[in-house]
Amino acid sequence: MMTNTHRLRLAPSSLLSAAMLLILGFAIAGLQWQRFQQLKAQATGNQSLEQLRRQEQQDTLRLFLLQQAPTFGFDNLIANWTFLNFLQYFGNVEARRQVGYRVSPEFFEVIVNKDPRFVDPYLFLSTSTSLFAGQPERAVEMMQRGTVAMTPTLPPGGYRVWRYKGIDQLLFLGDGDGAKQSFETAAAWADQSDQPEATYVAEASRQTAAFLAQNSTSRAAQISAWIQVINLAVDDQVQAIAVERIQALGGEILALEDGRVTVRYRED
Repeated sequence: MMTNTHRLRLAPSSLLSAAMLLILGFAIAGLQWQRFQQLKAQATGNQSLEQLRRQEQQDTLRLFLLQQAPTFGFDNLIANWTFLNFLQYFGNVEARRQVGYRVSPEFFEVIVNKDPRFVDPYLFLSTSTSLFAGQPERAVEMMQRGTVAMTPTLPPGGYRVWRYKGIDQLLFLGDGDGAKQSFETAAAWADQSDQPEATYVAEASRQTAAFLAQNSTSRAAQISAWIQVINLAVDDQVQAIAVERIQALGGEILALEDGRVTVRYRED
């Protein structure tokens, strides 16, 4: 009597997918553990400069793996999880004072590639990468990639990304013409939005674009952009930088009742 022996064989593609899924899992778990260790060390104040630098190297490697590994349909989940990890990284003020924000762009490479329509992270992209990490070219390029995936009405609030892009182009790249186009697009998209802030955004963006149409290096346009930075600021440090820049341009800060600010200054 003869019997057949059946052996389960995995196709090469299945083995590759399984391996990549395993790598992805290790990358996620590793970053999560790293963030936990950072928070614990932050609470006890025991992190040395050498440890912080080593953690930066490890974070960079794990984020690179997340960029390269397939997500098996979980792109949005990976983007959300990466953003939460970035917030922990960004919020570790003591560590950032010692080693800076150089890893910031790597978080957003993952986020923008996996979920370019995820609007909320773009404000932090502008702040952390352009202002703190000193890489505005990279920030603007990532925002450009994001807007390509958007439409005037999808996702809601997509006009904000054009606004952040215009601010970075004007204030950090000196690209007045590019900034004018971005602010004009922000205004046009905001006009089509029913979000509560859309009317204000459209008006402010259109005003800045008008300044730039008259003079691509307009002091009024720069002050207008820094006012928007103050009104969008994610922390006190950003607000303080914006106030200093406005005052250096000859502006006087005036507070409004609704919590926003305006500036009094002499025309160019």
